[in-house]
Amino acid sequence: MKKLLPLLVVCVMIFTACASNADNKNENAGAGNAGGETTKVTVWAWDPNFNIKAMNFAKDTYAPDHADVTIDIIENAQNDIVQKLNTGLSSGTTKGLPNIVLIEDYRAQSFLQAYPDAFYPLTDVFKTEDFADYKIGPTSFDGKQYGLPFDSGVTGLYVRTDYLEQAGYTVADMQDITWDKYIEIGKAVKEKTGKDWISLDPNDLGIIRVMAQSAGSWYLKEDGKTADIAGNAALKEAMETYKKMMDANIVKIHADWSQFVANYNNGDAASVPTGNWFTPSITAAADQAGKWAIVPLPKLTNNEKSVHASNLGGSSWYVLNVPGKEKAADFLGATFGSNVELYQKLVTEIGAIGTYKPAAEGEAYKAGNEFFGGQKIVTDFATWTAEIPKVNYGMHTYAVEDIMIVEMQNYLNGKAIDQVLEDAQKQADSQLK
Repeated sequence: MKKLLPLLVVCVMIFTACASNADNKNENAGAGNAGGETTKVTVWAWDPNFNIKAMNFAKDTYAPDHADVTIDIIENAQNDIVQKLNTGLSSGTTKGLPNIVLIEDYRAQSFLQAYPDAFYPLTDVFKTEDFADYKIGPTSFDGKQYGLPFDSGVTGLYVRTDYLEQAGYTVADMQDITWDKYIEIGKAVKEKTGKDWISLDPNDLGIIRVMAQSAGSWYLKEDGKTADIAGNAALKEAMETYKKMMDANIVKIHADWSQFVANYNNGDAASVPTGNWFTPSITAAADQAGKWAIVPLPKLTNNEKSVHASNLGGSSWYVLNVPGKEKAADFLGATFGSNVELYQKLVTEIGAIGTYKPAAEGEAYKAGNEFFGGQKIVTDFATWTAEIPKVNYGMHTYAVEDIMIVEMQNYLNGKAIDQVLEDAQKQADSQLK
């Protein structure tokens, strides 16, 4: 027995040491320090030159102080993301879905209202008051903040200054104008230069959305569910303005994105009322440097609520309620939610203007752009962002727009505008039940 005692003591010591090492290992893993396990955060987004690139900058910003987190960014087409989310969430499983996903603001409520438990609240991750007011509505639901606002779709009117001058106008004449004045100037430009004033796609009514939101109106009522078409004064005037453009023979038609961009890069069209994200497309035509300016968006002529600011597009980041959600939320909060320097890089490297208000005080936001004659275009866009009317995009923006596209053609072909709106309302009421 005496001979066995030392051996027993040794075994106890070895067992104790092994247990201690195991405890340390588990403790390290839980703490996520250099000696422990890492958390993998998967991100889904589209557009490698814009959203993906922005997320990579955020990843690089976060990495030095967070060796315990690996950010895996996967590119998917936007339509594929929408389909995969709907398929997964409707089946009741989040298996195969990412930790972070980019969702267009127009579509956000359709996910948040249909699958509220599928998303992780970010209410305590960032300060909502630090972001543009109009972005908070689409990204929140039932009193909770689910989306971290990303890029601004703030609009402006890009215009060829050399064509303007040939028609007897200057950039000063384009300040704070109405859509009727815009059409009047467009007629003069077409007459003097032979160039069309604007390029439009009959199957994309983005410009109608822009005009409506400038007056604080939308296809849907404030509840985000009920169609608001018949009797909608802003929508009616927007459609009437669209027809005026067509009737004035100042529109060049395009069928896809490449044709849209080409109409401007080739010098065939002279102005673009659209989102700030179009800047890289304009500047791609290096030979046109110094020939463009960006002025405030025209406002509706007969609507007192309309302002010289609106939105087209824009997306935000969401965290799914899956393992790793806390790390994913921390990553977003430390980068897009609070990092002023990151936003300076997004502006200089990508041309992406965020909706984070403190970023507007950075040097990149105040710099002049030589392509636009030294104009401080980011400063202007940031100013207009703060003026965008807040609306509820609701759950059915694109469903209603599909109806409106058909009725717009009926209107252009001679159907009375009030009848167009009433018929569209009936169709929407039937489909949205």
